[in-house]
Amino acid sequence: MHLMTLAQLLILLSLANGSPVIAKRILGETYAMPIDGGTRFVDGRPLFGPSKTIRGVLVSLLVTTLGAPLIGLQFKIGLLVAATSMAGDLLSSFLKRRFGLAPSSKATGLDQIPEALFPLLACRSAFSLTAIDVVAGCAIFFVSEVLLSHLFFRLRLRDRPY
Repeated sequence: MHLMTLAQLLILLSLANGSPVIAKRILGETYAMPIDGGTRFVDGRPLFGPSKTIRGVLVSLLVTTLGAPLIGLQFKIGLLVAATSMAGDLLSSFLKRRFGLAPSSKATGLDQIPEALFPLLACRSAFSLTAIDVVAGCAIFFVSEVLLSHLFFRLRLRDRPY
């Protein structure tokens, strides 16, 4: 198993997924334009919903890209992790809307797995990650995300724990 690489990628995943939450807390509704522009899918429900913002995606891309060299990885790896993590997050939101769940509602597993799985798969060849590395990375991210969300809720960084 590639423990050091997994640790670095988990740090980037934390940056990718945590920076939009912190940006929201700092900026409030400033620059919080929904990425779907309010578009509705054929089922009449929002495509992603109002909590997925252009600001959040841009902050994630910027912070994670700039954070990568600080932990010994290339800028492009940071960008890849952020972009694929945001793609996973958008997929989760899209699916949650199809299931009739409200924006920011809890969907354990669906809220964590795609945003970890997509980046780990995208980085697989760059770091020779094995299937066990990918599964372990997803599991660690899942447990960490669930546990840290309660801490972030208590610190008032999150609106609700997941």
